[in-house]
Amino acid sequence: MDRIKAAVCHEFGKPLVIEEISIRPPEGSEVEVTLDAVAVCHSDISYADGAWGGSLPAVYGHEAAGRITNVGDHVKGLSVGDPVVVTLIRACQTCPSCASGVPTACATPYDGDHGPITDVDGGKMHQAMATGAFAERVVVEQSQVVKLPEDMAMDVASLLACGVITGVGAAVNAGNVRAGDVVVVIGAGGVGLNAIQGARIAGASRIIAVDMSEDKLAVAMEFGATDGVLGTSGSPWKAAIKAAGRGADAVLVTVGAIPAYDTAPRYLAPGGKVVMVGMPHSGDMSSYEPVVLAALGQGMVGSKMGDVVIQRDIPWLIDLYQQGRLKLDELISGRWSFDQINEAIADTKTGAARRNVILFDKV
Repeated sequence: MDRIKAAVCHEFGKPLVIEEISIRPPEGSEVEVTLDAVAVCHSDISYADGAWGGSLPAVYGHEAAGRITNVGDHVKGLSVGDPVVVTLIRACQTCPSCASGVPTACATPYDGDHGPITDVDGGKMHQAMATGAFAERVVVEQSQVVKLPEDMAMDVASLLACGVITGVGAAVNAGNVRAGDVVVVIGAGGVGLNAIQGARIAGASRIIAVDMSEDKLAVAMEFGATDGVLGTSGSPWKAAIKAAGRGADAVLVTVGAIPAYDTAPRYLAPGGKVVMVGMPHSGDMSSYEPVVLAALGQGMVGSKMGDVVIQRDIPWLIDLYQQGRLKLDELISGRWSFDQINEAIADTKTGAARRNVILFDKV
């Protein structure tokens, strides 16, 4: 067992503690990745605040990039030195979901209490979301990583692990947005901006961003929104329908706010659907009038991690980025050193940040 530094959550709602933990070498089809960058996602914050429960002590973090520094005996196609993006999508490859091409819904359970990390005395340390990337190194399944181009910056690459694929995938995969569609994106934060990009790439004719902040709406226009609607207005769905000339074919809810979910169906055209991306706290309830959805042939569908297949979709997104058709650099609002992780989390909580990235070599 080696020792590494990690930011550990010992108590929900309290600051993370940077301390030494132990990590074992990779086994079987696992790889060890020494991280260069990890982004701060709202899901990490929700977990650390206790919104969804879970086991403690824990190491969160799941949007990361680095280089492979060790491999298990059964790893194929990857070698020590390869630059990779590290995701939380751990796919067994054999369950019905994986075999059907939906690895984000892998049915094989993972027990993070018995993963590759422990405390320095060998006691339990939970590897959250099968990743635990608020640490200098991770050991994950080969299925969780995708090789990167040698010249791709690691801070930018880390965003591909969650925020980008979740937003773009919500539009392209779950929302099945097509050329000429009208799309409403509720929430213009990190995931929302990528949902806007996904709708733009898919050829939507009108992309209407809805947010509580004028500043965020202005940024949404830079990422491809054609119109912006303030959510603080009395009936934002009326303004959105007026802007587009009709209801939306897809409404992508990228925030975990119950009022956003309550009003989302109001934006829809007949036959349209709400794509549920943002994750409210456990126990939060939303309400809607099902007879309207039934009468108008509308629907609601969940989207986990953009329904992506990372070995297919991440190379595609990298190609779009290299062509200048996908904005990534512009998503980074702050770069922080590892010992500033609690400050980066606090800044993310303000809602102003697009994505804050921790750089392990930054001092």
